[in-house]
Amino acid sequence: MTLAIVLFALALALIASEKVDRTKVALAGMVLVLLTQTIDQEQAIEAVDWATIGLLVGMMIVVKLTETTGLYTYLAIRAGQASGGRPLALVLLLAGSTALLSAFLDNLTTVLLMVPITFLLADALDIDPIPLILIEVFASNIGGTATLIGDPPNILIAGATGLSFSAFLTNLAPVVIVTLLVVVPLLYLVFRSRLQVAPDARRRVMELDADRAIEDATELKKLLPVLLGTILLFFVHKPLHIEPATVALAGAALMLLLTTQTLEKTLASVEWPTIFFFVGLFVMVGALEETGAIGEMADGIADVTGGDRTAELLGITWFSAISSGLVDNIPFTTAMIPVVEQLNESDDDAYWWALALGACFGGNATIIAAAANVAASGLAARAGRRIGFVEFLKIGVPVTLLSLLVATAYVSIRYV
Repeated sequence: MTLAIVLFALALALIASEKVDRTKVALAGMVLVLLTQTIDQEQAIEAVDWATIGLLVGMMIVVKLTETTGLYTYLAIRAGQASGGRPLALVLLLAGSTALLSAFLDNLTTVLLMVPITFLLADALDIDPIPLILIEVFASNIGGTATLIGDPPNILIAGATGLSFSAFLTNLAPVVIVTLLVVVPLLYLVFRSRLQVAPDARRRVMELDADRAIEDATELKKLLPVLLGTILLFFVHKPLHIEPATVALAGAALMLLLTTQTLEKTLASVEWPTIFFFVGLFVMVGALEETGAIGEMADGIADVTGGDRTAELLGITWFSAISSGLVDNIPFTTAMIPVVEQLNESDDDAYWWALALGACFGGNATIIAAAANVAASGLAARAGRRIGFVEFLKIGVPVTLLSLLVATAYVSIRYV
């Protein structure tokens, strides 16, 4: 048990340091737990949640194929023009678009799509793009909390529990909407002085041709119905007895049959480092579970809370948020799922909503807490506008605390 804990803690430390690629760390950790016989090969294979892997691969293919049509660029430009170049309207529309896309695609993909367009809009308006990008990152992590596919922690929770798409939406969307209504206007007030737009700059953004963003209209006509159908199927997969991974892979397969893009190019665009990161992580967490380390952690939390349901729910929310802020929320959620399973003796779904809120909202605390944050900072750096760790922290921590206060009130009113 000690070896499994040491290896996992070392892996988390290396991931948090960002000095070594996180996929390399996860794969190295997986190999070490196998070589030291902390877990055997059969147990390792069983530890991997293949439903989660299928869901991720399917959605990556769906998003990548539709991205090449220019659909997401078109939507982002339209959002900017709908604001008329007015700073508050621009912030609300970009944050709203980002949150909505994050809920139905995923927050990492949404950030990768929105940030380049934000630079374009900021340049046209002659304003600092960094406040807009930070607002989008925070809105993305909050918005992604609303659905099963919006944020990796939710995908992990769904894979472990079998909770439906509609269950995530009905339980998490209300608190997400309230949190966005509280956080986004306050972020605008914080950044207002950096978002002043001159009248001539407003005219320039209105002159952008959104229609030119559509790179392949014929392809879009074929793929858009599949994208919408896939999203709709997520809503009804439970009564149809179809797993989310099956929905995603079915959508991906149909798009592959319809697209003119080559199979090799499409498969090469899948984020395989992310997929292998999950595989390595699943195996390391499997080692923790097999050696009894997860059980010890659950017993420790139970001792602190005294078995009180209210204390456990709120404790899971805040502990998850704080821990997710220190390390990437993906490995943390992977490690916490077995802990929550052991604490949740009565099969109470409220425990999973507490974990989802804590892990997803905690992803806003630091620049390394969520994949979307890291991606946005990387894009900004390549554009010559670096987002520093401390700069992000100064805004991220208050946003996280405010979000957690809303989540605490929500959990207390609805589930306690």
